[in-house]
Amino acid sequence: MLNDYPQVVTIAGSDSDGSAGMQADLLTFFAKRVYGATVITACVAGNSFGIHAGVNMSADFISQEFHDLATDFHIRAAKTGMLADATIINTVADNYEKYDFGPLVVDPVIITKHGDQLLEQVAFETLVNRLLPLAEVLTPNFFEAVKLTGLDPETPDFQAQAAHQLQQMGARNVMVKGRHDQADQTTVTDYVLLENGTNFELTEPYYETTHKNGTGDTLSAAITAELGLGHSVETAIRNAKTYVDACIKNGINVGHQFGPINHWATP
Repeated sequence: MLNDYPQVVTIAGSDSDGSAGMQADLLTFFAKRVYGATVITACVAGNSFGIHAGVNMSADFISQEFHDLATDFHIRAAKTGMLADATIINTVADNYEKYDFGPLVVDPVIITKHGDQLLEQVAFETLVNRLLPLAEVLTPNFFEAVKLTGLDPETPDFQAQAAHQLQQMGARNVMVKGRHDQADQTTVTDYVLLENGTNFELTEPYYETTHKNGTGDTLSAAITAELGLGHSVETAIRNAKTYVDACIKNGINVGHQFGPINHWATP
């Protein structure tokens, strides 16, 4: 029947080198065998050496993208990526509340895994107030969890405390990703807190490589794909984590400096 095939959408920026952003999301959707639609919020020009130019889409254009998808497709799950400013965040939130795009996975692109801030304060506050309460699944990296909660990152149970606080802020299910900046690091542990109170840790080997661009995008996209296939939140998170680990472990030699993970890897 029409629109029976599972369809999902990424609401994010376009990354011209294909390693992150919307391109990483679409590669993940393809690997997970779901149909991926897009709402472009921005475009950046860059390569494995860095980002060199960017432009944001207008609020009217973003709203038109939402409208056109809603009037033709059956979107079963959605995710957000980089939303560059407060206007874009408000526009995305307004349209997500207007249309039925299924459960929302929010990848709060605020700070890089190495601690560099990406969002200005006004945009950060808008994300907290408008987007977090819409999140079926929230996937902050370690430093984003610090920024969102204000908690001391050196607390032994920081990730658990942060996850509970983020639930109180409106996110229903939270995955606080582990640190990637420790000396002699051998593992990475993510902490998951589900809406029903279930919690668990996911620990995988740490791979020392320069080819990790788009890891967070891929994780949130894989969760979105799994939800679009009808899986539970817990199953979606576990399967997505296994997939991303395989993508990093079985690398692909693309780009001179900071390259992509391998979306064709199979766990």
